[in-house]
Amino acid sequence: MYPLNEELSMKNILIIGCAGQIGTELTMELRKIYGNEHVVATDLKEAPASIMQSGPFHQLDILDREGIRSLVKKYQIDGIINLAAILSAVGEKNPMLAWNINMNGLINVLEVAREEGVTRVLTPSSIAAFGPETPIENTPQETVLKPKTMYGITKVAGELLGDYYFNKYGIDVRGLRYPGIISHEALPGGGTTDYAVAIYYDAIKYGKYTCFVKEDTKLPMMYMPDCLKATIDLFHAEIKNLKHHSDFNLAAMSFTVGELAESIKKYMPQFEISYEPDYRQAIADSWPNSIDDTSARSEWGWKPEYDLDKMTQDMLHHIKIKHQNGEY
Repeated sequence: MYPLNEELSMKNILIIGCAGQIGTELTMELRKIYGNEHVVATDLKEAPASIMQSGPFHQLDILDREGIRSLVKKYQIDGIINLAAILSAVGEKNPMLAWNINMNGLINVLEVAREEGVTRVLTPSSIAAFGPETPIENTPQETVLKPKTMYGITKVAGELLGDYYFNKYGIDVRGLRYPGIISHEALPGGGTTDYAVAIYYDAIKYGKYTCFVKEDTKLPMMYMPDCLKATIDLFHAEIKNLKHHSDFNLAAMSFTVGELAESIKKYMPQFEISYEPDYRQAIADSWPNSIDDTSARSEWGWKPEYDLDKMTQDMLHHIKIKHQNGEY
């Protein structure tokens, strides 16, 4: 599934934040590629059993620089993927926590990478890096970055830091601006786009959903298989092909909440949706409707596989099985 250039691939990978929405699945995909013992999973909390039982796992606080360094040395790590972050909605409730984790944590990762000779670091950015002044349709790669959330501010600063460490120290830092990520494996983790996951769970469990943003709210989204593919493909891309490094625009599909609900109704005609917008509406309104990801497509061959209806069918199928098995 993932073309791998053996000459450029890492030997031992450290994942920080393995128990989150993306980390839960990315860890297992990378273990398929590199072998279980070569992908060291870490998180502040316990990870799912699949991760803890299949390979190395350590509890790790990203604010503990010496803890990161110890694992890098112990496992001879040459690639780090940093997924630890306080997301947008939670970050607005506790902005100083978001700054501390997202910025000081990233500095710890980059400094350990610099001091210990780690070859490559991937640390994601987000569409939260954009703001109201950014063109909302087909948002270009090079554009205004004036976010209105602490999460977004940390993501812009993280992109700049990544490029700084690349240019000053020669560390191969890479990043992509994730849209909203939708998955049936892990529950939402405090982001503004969580409605696009919760709606499927509530559709199966209750046959209805109350959304915290308005019906016409439109945002860029991506299904988890595409997210994993994009992350791994960029991680493995040959550096000679990359003109950008820490800030790749990434896109798959864009839809309104109303369009999402209609997609579900194609397969669950009795499904009902209501709307009770809260503070997250203002966050969603500050983000783009759609993204131009030409740079990712041209520099490392990015191409999504899922559209809205294909994703809906797959989400409903898997969540129905989980519900029948009493998993939620």
